[in-house]
Amino acid sequence: MSQKLSSRQQAQLTFLQTIPPKFPRMMAVIEQMAALRADEAVVRGFARQLDELKAQAQGFNLAKLGETLGVMATMLRRTGGLQVRVRGLRELLGSLKINYDAALRAANTPEADGAD
Repeated sequence: MSQKLSSRQQAQLTFLQTIPPKFPRMMAVIEQMAALRADEAVVRGFARQLDELKAQAQGFNLAKLGETLGVMATMLRRTGGLQVRVRGLRELLGSLKINYDAALRAANTPEADGAD
């Protein structure tokens, strides 16, 4: 690799590489909820996945990504109209993808002053 990345950035990249395969499942669960086909076990599993990803993101110092995942978990668990939750989750999934791209860019950019 021609770039010199810090060990923190390398750890962040390793974690970030695990996220994109989860995007299709997230979208599938949201669409199942919209079509009234998602049972409670699927929704609870999705919430658990969001919580785990949030904890991992915060552990790797990816605050914006962790915050978005936390808001998604909160939106998923809130009471009220299903369509409001589904719309919110769709918008937050888009926000998650944007924050993921930003985190990936930051992790791939070498730090100044050779900090490691």
